[in-house]
Amino acid sequence: MKRRNILQVTAAGVGAGMAPWAFAQSPSNIGTLKPGKPYAGVELNLLTVVAPQFKAHEARLAEFEALTGIKVKYQYVPFASTREKLTAELVGESAQYDVLSAMDVWGPSLYNLFEPLNPMLAEKKIEMESRYPYAHLRAARDGMGAGKNILGFPLRGHVQLMFYRKDIFEKLNLKVPATWDQMNDAGKVIQSKTDLSGVAMYYGKTGGQNLMIWFNYLWGMGGDLLDDKGQPMFNNAAGVAATQAYMDVLLKHKTAPAASASFNETDAVNSVAQGKSAMVPVWWWRYASLVDPKTSTLKPEQVGFAPLPSMPGKDNTTYTNTWFYGINKNSKKKAAAMEFLTWLSNPEIERGVLLDKTLNEVVAMQNKNLLDAEVNARFNGMHAFAAQALKGAKGTPLFAQWPQVSDILEASISELASGQKQVKPVLDDAAAKARRAMRG
Repeated sequence: MKRRNILQVTAAGVGAGMAPWAFAQSPSNIGTLKPGKPYAGVELNLLTVVAPQFKAHEARLAEFEALTGIKVKYQYVPFASTREKLTAELVGESAQYDVLSAMDVWGPSLYNLFEPLNPMLAEKKIEMESRYPYAHLRAARDGMGAGKNILGFPLRGHVQLMFYRKDIFEKLNLKVPATWDQMNDAGKVIQSKTDLSGVAMYYGKTGGQNLMIWFNYLWGMGGDLLDDKGQPMFNNAAGVAATQAYMDVLLKHKTAPAASASFNETDAVNSVAQGKSAMVPVWWWRYASLVDPKTSTLKPEQVGFAPLPSMPGKDNTTYTNTWFYGINKNSKKKAAAMEFLTWLSNPEIERGVLLDKTLNEVVAMQNKNLLDAEVNARFNGMHAFAAQALKGAKGTPLFAQWPQVSDILEASISELASGQKQVKPVLDDAAAKARRAMRG
């Protein structure tokens, strides 16, 4: 938009009680809305997973309508039902929804549902590589490298951090663990001198959550999920050693409470929030529930955070999770949908949510906001930690059979947490099942 148009709509917005930052359109890599409201009167339907961040976006839709005349209607789907709903949209070639949300690991099985955005991004001069960390951008592409299609904008994503009881560590003169071994050492001291468990882990079966820390052990040990030929390799020597170290937290060192064998992610977070454990490695968005008086017994000054521990002498890793919004290939309103995504992906929209004192939303996807001084001041530097973690972040290989392989691995980790089976044979069996699933 021209500067004159920006001033006009800004004045109109402020007069209507809207936030002026929502109308700012940077000329550099951000993309501009088409002048003259060519899509006024169009109504878009959006299908999205439930998330507080997306509710905050919905609350700002009046600003978008004032700019474009386009109306957007949100329909929320619980996480457990989202993939099934998207699959139904793909199979039915439905045009009911114009904009869709999808999670990274579902991408390959759903790529054909989304319209490639490359031509529209070029028209709007939006340069994605400089805007988003690679770890998030990979989730919204049908592969990497030149010529690959960008299918959406990464709008919600997470890195993992180690959250810990800052007051307990200070009282016992403990250093924040830099390695997984140091985590166990600190946990043992905490258990010997307080009534808290050392670290709340989550080995139970719930949507693959017990793999989220396991991956960091695997990568840190030099292992990986698949080899160069795309075949399972998590049962090699590095994979066995990593899995054993992961299990040892619970079964050998006993620095995780026995209930961790069946904990899901929420259980582990609650164990810290309710003053029962001193550490939890988990997604950064959980910070809110650790310091919210409605869900936690802790005050913000009691909760610290740091990068995840690593293997000795190795770089930190973090498993990432990314949600992207894309345009339904069957939509009849693609140009208007692109206007919406252009507005929604403006870094000032994200920044406004982050700095909204009525919210406690930590998610920042764009490099600009991860390094923003005001954002970091509000969240005590969390986003600078996240930016550093994202530099070396890895994700699961994006292949169509990952949901089936994830189920196999999730069951294996849960089985091992019972302490009744040996790591090597369980992983060998999982690898055999994974190969069969990938052939199918």
